[in-house]
Amino acid sequence: MRGLQQTWGATGERWLWLGYGLVLLLAPGVFRSGLGLSILSQIGVAIIACLSYNLLLGQGGMLSFGHAVYTGAGAFGAMHLLRLIEGGLAWPVVLVPLAGGLLAGLLALPLGWISTRRSGVAFAMITLALGELVWASAQMLPSVFGGEGGLTGNRGAGPAVFGIGFGSPMALYYLIAAHVLVCTALMAALRRTPLGCMLVAVRDNPQRVAFLGYDPNQLRFLAFVLAAFFAGVAGGLAALVFEIATSEVFSASRSGAYLLFTYLGGTPFFGGPIIGAVLMVLTLVWLSGWTRAWLLYLGVLFVAMVLLAPGGVASVLAHWVDLARRGLLRRLWVSYLAMALTALLAFVGLAAMVEMLYRLQLRDALGSQLLFLGASIDALDVNSWVGAGLTLLTGLGLFGVCRHQLQRDQQAVDAAPCALEVR
Repeated sequence: MRGLQQTWGATGERWLWLGYGLVLLLAPGVFRSGLGLSILSQIGVAIIACLSYNLLLGQGGMLSFGHAVYTGAGAFGAMHLLRLIEGGLAWPVVLVPLAGGLLAGLLALPLGWISTRRSGVAFAMITLALGELVWASAQMLPSVFGGEGGLTGNRGAGPAVFGIGFGSPMALYYLIAAHVLVCTALMAALRRTPLGCMLVAVRDNPQRVAFLGYDPNQLRFLAFVLAAFFAGVAGGLAALVFEIATSEVFSASRSGAYLLFTYLGGTPFFGGPIIGAVLMVLTLVWLSGWTRAWLLYLGVLFVAMVLLAPGGVASVLAHWVDLARRGLLRRLWVSYLAMALTALLAFVGLAAMVEMLYRLQLRDALGSQLLFLGASIDALDVNSWVGAGLTLLTGLGLFGVCRHQLQRDQQAVDAAPCALEVR
């Protein structure tokens, strides 16, 4: 997207937008099952949520720990509207997410005014406190938030739009895809407006922005409200997907997920949060069902990404695209492949040790034997632990060697054009 324009140019950016639209259009043709359509719908919701969060973090430099307040407000607003539609209100379901976005934007007016009075760590702590306040209020007001059971609704209710109802998963997916495309385009266009440019300036040097006559707090406030609006749209779409909203949508863990996966995707790039949204849904759906230790693996991945690729997955992809454009990737792909394989080897050793540790905690109920990557291992066998430890250490050692070799190859590649110019 916009973040890759320096690498691919304007023509490449247009091709990216075309490919983005085609993926949204044709994805149901590949994933036709009910589960596949549900995952695609959740990815669409996560894309809007992560992009809205990156409007704060990546573009405005505002680290928020309470972004789930606004996705949650959109979800409950949409759910109340759905219940009114079931009662006879003539409101098309296609506009329900927009109502969720408006409610979240209205909520952001007072909360955003309070939050954006400060910046940096103070801003982060204020958003965390406000998030916990809203979460606690949701539990204490069952008449509004439905108590522990939450609120339920029926997305198939209400008048059809051009003869189309949204009870079927396919129709719902295309409704979400339309919102994703429009919201993505609007947030991309916002980056090119004077507000978007000044927001980047506030992130980098708020003192100079104030010297030029602009109020940094006011610019942060406007961005905060806009981000809350798009987050509310995402929350409204989530309400249509799950047809239920509980107080959990306001939780700090939900806000943390937006922060974590937006960062993993790549906050410096507009397309980074899109990658992060895909990773978030696949992690919550697939990895959480595969192992009880999925949060531990996620933490390890986050630490590794911070140490090795602070720009996220998008920065790695952009670097590869730049190397390919310069015709240099073919000289480095072997080193990259070696790093990937050795990292995978280290991960296998780590995962084996983690899974055996979890099995020891449950051995009274499940026994000490477990199936790991198609092989049966015994958590009580010392050889299993030694083998897993050696695999981990071997992988880490080889990864260090391969990384050092990649750095030398990269230096040689970067110095090659200079050598030609000297000659």
